[in-house]
Amino acid sequence: MQGKRYAPGRTGSTARTGSTARTGPTARTAVVLVLGLGLGAGLAGCSSGAPADDVTVDAKAGLAAAAAPPGRYRTLFEPCGTVPQALLKEMLPGAAALADAERDRAYRGKAAVTYDTDRRVGCSWRADTPETSHRLSLDIERVVSYDTAVSDDDRAQEVYLRKQLAANIPLPPTAPPAPTTPPGATGSPGGTAGPSQSATTSPATAPPAHEPASTGPAPTGSAPTPTGSAPASTGSVPAGSTPSGTPSSTGLESRVLEGLGDVAYLDDVLGNAGANSRQRSVSVVFRTSNVIVTVSYREETSGSPEAPDSAELQERARKLARLLADRLEE
Repeated sequence: MQGKRYAPGRTGSTARTGSTARTGPTARTAVVLVLGLGLGAGLAGCSSGAPADDVTVDAKAGLAAAAAPPGRYRTLFEPCGTVPQALLKEMLPGAAALADAERDRAYRGKAAVTYDTDRRVGCSWRADTPETSHRLSLDIERVVSYDTAVSDDDRAQEVYLRKQLAANIPLPPTAPPAPTTPPGATGSPGGTAGPSQSATTSPATAPPAHEPASTGPAPTGSAPTPTGSAPASTGSVPAGSTPSGTPSSTGLESRVLEGLGDVAYLDDVLGNAGANSRQRSVSVVFRTSNVIVTVSYREETSGSPEAPDSAELQERARKLARLLADRLEE
């Protein structure tokens, strides 16, 4: 009954099955290990190069990210309600003679129309009488720089300087530059240029001094020398000090102010408003960080040739400017 023992068939199938069971997992394991090692090496290579790239990018970004600091102020205060009524009564003396409703309206002020109250605000007051008219206005501007390399304070200083120059107020003098070479070294190729220059200049100035002495031995020849020098000295004094000496002697001329904000100046202008009217305008402008404040105060007289008192107007305008500077420090 060899048909029952069909061993080759069973044995062959069993052999094939066994070889497959033995070789399959081993081959798959080897493939998985090879792929795993290759993938691990690739990931290790990528991960090892990433920190270097990150460091390079961060270093470049850090150098390019430096920006100028922002200004101190981000908002502005409401100006109409900032001025005390006691100060308004002093600056608008004509309001006392107005009717109650008109007086309240005069002290309330009129807000300026602006599109962004965080950037610019203003307010104005006025009081009129038959003899005098007073105007008061405030302008407060917060300067913002849109250039990352320029700070808000620096941009505000540029705006402030343009205002000062427009008012014809000279900038504070700066120290002269130090000479790069000694005075004797400028003409010392042979060491004789310095003496030769002094020798050439001294004869130029010597003849005027010696000619009167040599040509005029008589007393009449020496007399013109002091008389000739006297007109020269008197002529130079009026040319430089007579027109500007009167305002400078009183200390009420347009000038730079000290002790008000970071920088400040005062502008005083007198003009004619009509045939029998005089007008004086006083402006005090100061900057604190990135905020510029302008106080404009004007008085106009009618029917009188006398000019409004400069000292009085300046004192009132400066008092209000100091109050606003203190308000910015709160």
